[in-house]
Amino acid sequence: MTEFWLSDEQFSRLKPLLPNKPRGVPRVDDRRVISGIVHVLMSGGRWADAPAAYGPRKTLYNRWVRWAKAGVWRRAFEELAASGGPPAELMLDSTWAKAHRSAAGGKGGPLANAIGRSRGGRTTKLHALVDQRGRLIAFIVTAGQRGDAPVAHDLIAMSPAAKTLAADRAYDSDALRHQLLARGMRPVIPNAPYRKRLHPFDSEAYKRRNLVERAFCRLKDFRRIATRYDKLACTYAAAVCLAAIVIWWL
Repeated sequence: MTEFWLSDEQFSRLKPLLPNKPRGVPRVDDRRVISGIVHVLMSGGRWADAPAAYGPRKTLYNRWVRWAKAGVWRRAFEELAASGGPPAELMLDSTWAKAHRSAAGGKGGPLANAIGRSRGGRTTKLHALVDQRGRLIAFIVTAGQRGDAPVAHDLIAMSPAAKTLAADRAYDSDALRHQLLARGMRPVIPNAPYRKRLHPFDSEAYKRRNLVERAFCRLKDFRRIATRYDKLACTYAAAVCLAAIVIWWL
């Protein structure tokens, strides 16, 4: 895999969102270190195998984990995503990521670190909202066995309002529809087969729901997102944040 480097324009947008260290020993160049972190996330390789051009491997790993725990990557993602303005449409869905055996053993236990058991074994689920351009707006990481609709309530509450929200029939619940309507959002959700009273459904608007599926494909081009190697939920979520920043927001 060829080396990844942030361009001047990309780093100029990201730099103001990074922690400032006015005193003490100067840290290794942020642009080089972050480029190395992105390289590891994309390649799926071990931190110890990162190319020497990015600087000390231990520096890459330590800064990645320290900033993940401090919420730096999450805050940078949220600020850059907000800069895109209010979305006209939102698309909602979830996807699974296989948890590698190296992801076991995180402090707090598997549930606290969003690792659960489903038909595919140990998995993590990524619940996501994208806008009309397929850009990630908000997401939540949970254990793989969590249902879609219950998590959707929290995800919608943390996202900006839009004119419509499209989702598949797994999200067809009265509570979710009421939540959307209360925020002035029109649900574009197919009626579940068991429904006796059918809700209006815009099949043309629903065709654009595949934007969220495409977003998952782009995120999983980063091998450390497609397969979870991180023990802690915060570091796996940070990988999603940084990948989204690079793909859509820089």
